[in-house]
Amino acid sequence: MKIPEFAPIPASLPATVPFVGPETLQRQLGFDFVARIGANENGFGPSPKAVQAMRDEAQQVWQYADPTSHDLRQALARHLQISSENIVVGEGIDGLLGLLVRLMIAPGDAVVTSDGAYPTFNYHVAGFAGVLHKVPYRDDREDPDALIAKARETGARLVYLANPDNPMGSWHAGAVIEAMLDGLPGNCLLVLDEAYVEFAPDEAVPQIAVDDPRVIRMRTFSKAYGMAGARVGYAYGHPQLIAGFERVRNHFGMSRIGQVGALAALADQEWLAHVRGQVISARAKVAEIATENGMFALPSATNFVAVDTGRDGDFARRLVKGLEAKGVFVRMPGVAPLDRCIRISCAPQTEMSVLAETLPQVLTAL
Repeated sequence: MKIPEFAPIPASLPATVPFVGPETLQRQLGFDFVARIGANENGFGPSPKAVQAMRDEAQQVWQYADPTSHDLRQALARHLQISSENIVVGEGIDGLLGLLVRLMIAPGDAVVTSDGAYPTFNYHVAGFAGVLHKVPYRDDREDPDALIAKARETGARLVYLANPDNPMGSWHAGAVIEAMLDGLPGNCLLVLDEAYVEFAPDEAVPQIAVDDPRVIRMRTFSKAYGMAGARVGYAYGHPQLIAGFERVRNHFGMSRIGQVGALAALADQEWLAHVRGQVISARAKVAEIATENGMFALPSATNFVAVDTGRDGDFARRLVKGLEAKGVFVRMPGVAPLDRCIRISCAPQTEMSVLAETLPQVLTAL
């Protein structure tokens, strides 16, 4: 007997996963990675106060989480100096991107992004039958002018831009992002992914009124706050846009433990400053290792570094596989010419030492 048919849109889609997780790779290889430096996780860990708060809250895990995330939204409002009505909390930026696309995109609607940018956004656009239009990077950065031009050409409903950028670690000045808003076509929303904003210089953060209806900004506790496994992200923007999420979101999607951990992490800005310092040191170490091995580290405003191998994508793919075989997990961009690079997450000294020892061995073998 056959199962009932899928609905038309999912029936037309391939069964793909935007990222193959390191756990899958470890099962395939038959061993655990010695250095897990490929997923842009924060290896320096969350605030000890957040860990203790989550440990304490585990006793209450039999209770559902507050479906409004009231306490966390209030704390974020104070932190950002905005109203809680401007904020929605969700299951990481990934979850919020899916909700936004569902809220804004009808089948056939145009959406614009960069070729090689965050693929999970593309996954959601396909999942709701949007039509994705891509523009190339320019000088290893997303190209705001090209994004706006393509949006105007296609009548796009959404334009996606990450600042700082993944996978290259590059960034634009906030004034550049602000100028993009004036070029958007009517009825179009800029999706500004700021997952790495805590690592960025001050000048990279745009000064945009929170009630500007042309933009929604998305941030996360997965990167600088070291809570990727807790799945806590948030978006902020015009209150009517934010209220729209109530129509489509999973109201019990957040966990109590994640909410409490994020609340404690946000309160511990001293730990955040510590992590920033550790990341700056680790970026310098990655650059040093790259130089010692005849490669070049691109400037980064994130917790990872894109390292230019000086070769092509085929070489970079072989390098990634060779490092995996030695127990070092890294990733790379998937689109040329970005794929000449490998992407290395910042990590404690132990893992940096493993990379320093292993990389020349793999290069010699190649």
